Amino acid sequence: MKNPSLSLLAGLFPIIILVVLLAYNVTIFGDDALSGSNQFILLLGASVAYLVGICNKVSYGQMLQKVGENLQSVTGPILILLLVGALGGTWLLSGIIPTMIDYGLQIANPRFFLSACVLICALVSLATGSSWSTSATIGIALIGIGKALGLPMGMVAGAVISGAYFGDKLSPLSDTTNLAPAMADGELFTHIRYMLYTTLPSIIITVIVFTLLGLSFSASGEVDTEMLSQSIREKFNINPWLFIVPAAVILMIAKKTPPLLALFIGTLLGGIFALIFQSQLLMEMSDSKLLNFDMAYKGILNSVALATDIETNNPLLNELFSSGGMQGMMGTIWLIICAMVFGGVMDAIGALNAISNALVKWSNNTFQLIASTAASSLTVNLSASDQYLAIVIPGKMFAQAYKDRKLAPENLSRTLEDAGTVTSVLIPWNTCGAYQSGVLGVGVPEYFIYAFFNWISPLMTLLHAYFNFKIKGLKID
Repeated sequence: MKNPSLSLLAGLFPIIILVVLLAYNVTIFGDDALSGSNQFILLLGASVAYLVGICNKVSYGQMLQKVGENLQSVTGPILILLLVGALGGTWLLSGIIPTMIDYGLQIANPRFFLSACVLICALVSLATGSSWSTSATIGIALIGIGKALGLPMGMVAGAVISGAYFGDKLSPLSDTTNLAPAMADGELFTHIRYMLYTTLPSIIITVIVFTLLGLSFSASGEVDTEMLSQSIREKFNINPWLFIVPAAVILMIAKKTPPLLALFIGTLLGGIFALIFQSQLLMEMSDSKLLNFDMAYKGILNSVALATDIETNNPLLNELFSSGGMQGMMGTIWLIICAMVFGGVMDAIGALNAISNALVKWSNNTFQLIASTAASSLTVNLSASDQYLAIVIPGKMFAQAYKDRKLAPENLSRTLEDAGTVTSVLIPWNTCGAYQSGVLGVGVPEYFIYAFFNWISPLMTLLHAYFNFKIKGLKID
């Protein structure tokens, strides 16, 4: 379906209305905005885009078709979210998450915990190629340890996300790392090597900033980690064998096992390990002196599907040892669906093409071309609410412009990643922002400023372009 022509002002109008409405909505509802009101605002934004489309003679059927295509594209992420909720429930019940937190408390030094979060998540994400899987496994445990250490949750989430997106961006196993050079007509490993020029300085600055933050927060006093550890061990059977499950999931993803299958197996293993290691807890939760099959089945299935709250003698841990299961992910899924409705209508009426075309026309030199690409990726992330579209649409729009300016394709692919992949998580209604905030339990506004790597990366790309540093020319045969 060919997109209709649309003026730049008409294309921007729904985005301006959406941003204004969302800003007002957040001032009214605060952190509760993601509970439902933001979702409706996205539908209001879609209705504004619909009216623009009707005025431009785009049929309702065309818009509905694009919405359907958008919704189909997020089938995988929605299923992943459901399985992440299920996995979180069984990993809590089995003692996997409490064991990670307990061991983390033994070795965690508040002074360097934040920088350690960045490095750990970077390594896991490099190995798995997935920022989503990193957050859903080691990220959840690090959030728990950070909360136990008394660190601000936005700060810890920012460290987790910074490390996770560094690894995701450079891993040859990552889908976005493969998609960007494909859109730019480049080569994968050339693309990865070229990204090091902007990515390594960004992560070095990020680690330094988190180290300084950790040193400043340690001055406020140490948390009694021994008391927390004792409370955990009174409630759970803490055993190093429980690390088998997260290690197996990470290994499966590193071996290119589909994430859905890896998370499903991880959920099943969590349930099995709950039977093996936490039978006493299962009996306590079922208020029974004997654990039979029916009680075990009910306890495990409840942790998969519904909220699980495990009480200890420590209020901090009571808040920590709580999981919403698959039910807890429904708010995030609702947000993604509404975002895809808005993005689909915007695509159908030609708004995304209008904005990208205007940016291409503005590009009179190399810096403006790269800045236009970055702005286009960010605009698509804001409007279409999907990081893949933020790579695909600008990639298609700018590929010829880079060739005409005699620039190597890795300039385009690097910019798509620096501005498209990493900024998606900074937008609350984007699929990535919704996912990370849902999985980590920390709102995007809370971690936004602390996700240093994610907003330093596009600035680093612009600096390289402005000073014409490491801007590779196109080889002419």
